[in-house]
This record gives sequence, C-alpha cells and structure tokens, in this order.
Amino acid sequence: MANLKEVRTRIQSVKSTQQITKAMKMVAASKLRKAQDAILQMRPYAKKLHGILQNASANLDGEQKSKYSVERSVEKVLVIVITSDKGLCGAFNTNAIKEGLKVIQEKYDEQERNNQLWVLPLGKKSFEFFSKKGYQVIDDFYGIYADLSYEKAMEVAEYVMKAFLNGTYDKVELVYNEFKNVATQILCAEQFLPLSAVEQKEDVVVTTDYIFEPSVESIIKEMIPRTLKIQLYKAILESNASEHGARMTAMSQATDNAGELLNDLRLVYNRSRQAAITTEILEIVGGAEALSNG
Repeated sequence: MANLKEVRTRIQSVKSTQQITKAMKMVAASKLRKAQDAILQMRPYAKKLHGILQNASANLDGEQKSKYSVERSVEKVLVIVITSDKGLCGAFNTNAIKEGLKVIQEKYDEQERNNQLWVLPLGKKSFEFFSKKGYQVIDDFYGIYADLSYEKAMEVAEYVMKAFLNGTYDKVELVYNEFKNVATQILCAEQFLPLSAVEQKEDVVVTTDYIFEPSVESIIKEMIPRTLKIQLYKAILESNASEHGARMTAMSQATDNAGELLNDLRLVYNRSRQAAITTEILEIVGGAEALSNG
C-alpha cells in the first residue's frame, strides 16, 4: 500500500504542475498578442524609414559621409545581447547567449584577450550569464523590460551612439531573436555601428524620386540617429515577442507532457491497486480454505 500512496502523491504533484503550465501558457498567449501587435506595427515604419535613408544616402558623395558611418581600426568592441528577464521559455535565452558568444569568439577573440571587449546586456538572463563569466558588462540598462518603452530604448541607443562618436567603441554588434511565429524565432547578429554601406544589387533599381526640403544633408543628419534608435527598439520588440512565443510553446509542450505522464501514472496506480486487491482476495481465500480443512 505504501507504493500506492507514492503513486497517488506523484499524480497529485503532476496535476498541480499541469495547472501551473496551463496558466502560464494562457498568460504568455495574452502577452504575445500585445507584443506581436507592437512589432507588426513597427516593421513597416522601420522598413520605410530605412528605404528613404538608403535612397537619400545614394545622393551623397564621399565628403558628406555621416559620422556614424566612419570605419575605424577595430580595437574596442561592444556587443549588445538581448534576452529576457525570466526563464521557462525553452532554449530562447540559451540560443541568444550562444549566438553572442559565437560572435565574440569568431570575430573579436583578439579584442577579448586584450580586455577591449564589452557586453551590453538587455535582459536579466544575459546580464547574469556574462557577469558570472567575467566579461566586462555595461550594467546600466539590463532591466529595460521592467518598463519597456521607446523612451527606454532611446536611452540605450543614445548611450551607444555617443560612445561610438567619442571613440569608446570602434564597432557595435547587435544579437537578438527575430519573431517569425509562435513556434519559430530566428537568431540575428548584425552590425549596429558603424553603419554599413548601402548594398545595391545589380538587378535592383531604385526608382523612387524624393523631393528633399530643406536639403538632403540636413535630412540625413536628422534621420540617421532616428533610424538607429528605431532599429534598436525594433530589435527589442522582436525579442520581446519571440520570448512570449517561445514561452507559450514551451508551456504547451510541458502541459502535454504532464498529460502523458498522468496517463502513465494512472495506469501504474490501477495495476498496483488491482494487484493489491488480488493479493488480499487470495489471502482471504487461502485463510478460508485453511479454516475449512482444520
């Protein structure tokens, strides 16, 4: 009977866990809808702004090159790694951190050895990992998800842009998860600063003819900082939506696994109970026969 008690305890424990995972799945689904709406509204704006910037940049000569596009000898590097504050979202945080480590090891191994590499974590999981591993961490912004807004993202972008212009960093890399759907997140590692040169394919012809007022130069000067802020904010929104999608998927799988485990435990319980009942009947029959023979 002790075995039956243990199985009953396990069944109750799994039921409680299943209720928790169901609740977490519903919460993640609710947050995902809001996060998904935010990123879907942001993407067209960011894409259009980037297109206008590329079109306008094509009209500038080399002497008018933006200060954010200046290529320098890469001695000091900043890597921005975006994760979440919480776990229970599958491999979401692990994959982002691994991608950040991959970027560091493959591109900036020399800078890391010379203590000329810094990590700017956005999200507690990223902050905790890189702090424990002994990396030089910029710890001013990792709690951005506590009050996520464009203003908070703008503060991070302004810090990075100012540090780049001052020569604190010669290159800035950005690592995050791009949201595709609930079950799929795409790891992205892209150069944030300096701005990459405009890539123009031979089979692509830009036909949009903009009228610039007051001048292309002044518009470019205003648009580049705005575009960089939007780019960082978009990456944070992508990661936020990806987190909730990953958590929803993970909790859904956990709920299903709990259901399968419950079925197995109920089967074990029923078999053990039937075996115990059969044993008791045999003992009663055996005792009755012994009495009758006596």
